[in-house]
Amino acid sequence: MSTVVTPFRSVVFALALAALGCHAQSPSGPSSASPAATSLREGGSISPDMARRIEVLIRSKSDVPYNYTFHIGSISKSDVPGFDEVTVEFSAAGKTSKPLPFLISKDGETLAQFTKYDISKDPKSVVSGAGRPARGGAENAPVLIVVFDDLECPFCAKSNAQLFPAVLDRYKGQVRIVYRDFPLDQHPWALRAAIDSNCVGSQSGTGYWNLIDYIHVHANEIGGTEKTVAKANEMLDGLARDEGKKQGVDETKLTACLVKQDASVIKQSMKEAEALGVEATPALFVNGEKIEGAQPLEYLYSMIDGALIAAGKNPPPPFQPADAASATSAKPGN
Repeated sequence: MSTVVTPFRSVVFALALAALGCHAQSPSGPSSASPAATSLREGGSISPDMARRIEVLIRSKSDVPYNYTFHIGSISKSDVPGFDEVTVEFSAAGKTSKPLPFLISKDGETLAQFTKYDISKDPKSVVSGAGRPARGGAENAPVLIVVFDDLECPFCAKSNAQLFPAVLDRYKGQVRIVYRDFPLDQHPWALRAAIDSNCVGSQSGTGYWNLIDYIHVHANEIGGTEKTVAKANEMLDGLARDEGKKQGVDETKLTACLVKQDASVIKQSMKEAEALGVEATPALFVNGEKIEGAQPLEYLYSMIDGALIAAGKNPPPPFQPADAASATSAKPGN
């Protein structure tokens, strides 16, 4: 575990507001301790003078509305040397936020946020690529890139055509790339494309990647001249069947999958992506470190190099800007 003491930030109140409504409790007013008391602690409680100092600071730093009532809890022991812990709750309209912890110095002169992060887990294990078709290195490759992809997203298409082939060319078997699904609501046939690709992928990894590449390259043609969802669905199903035939998959099984259109796996992928804070596509996780949207190639290379060094591996020679020109002409691999 890692404990971090940071200066008070205005986001503290935003976090408290987000928690309002989660716990319906009776509003609690400020401390009712004797106004004459001026010491920091009175039987483990914050004195009225210190409670007011804390309240005034938080209100001034966060523009807390006047109708919000503060309740400042009692002093407790913290994990940070030289500091105790005190909690603050906000109440309004009969609802109370979750207790928000702060650190207060033993001399009563400093208030700080209390933030604790768990770094016991390898970030690489946070985003799984298990059971998915992969490109590049073997399953035990030192770097795993998990990409949340939308087959109707033009930025995803660009990354698929340029970014990832360049990565595999530079890092060879040191990097393994896995796609997971995050079809956006504003893309009417993206969900169908994800399901159909997975239907093929359940029987053929090569077929999966061929279909992914084709759909990304020809996305503007999906839907035909009519540009209707019905036509797009028809074309996607046809592409999946054609690729299945090329790969010699079980056609009966593939057809059943295409007809069923089971979106449960896709929905689970989307749920996990949202829990990881994904809001846009493509979203990449390089051994668990997120990079979202269309970003320069050197940013991704820097993250991969760092992941390789952390794994005890040597990255390739430093990236040269001239390399980007060759990356733009790269084609999707199989």
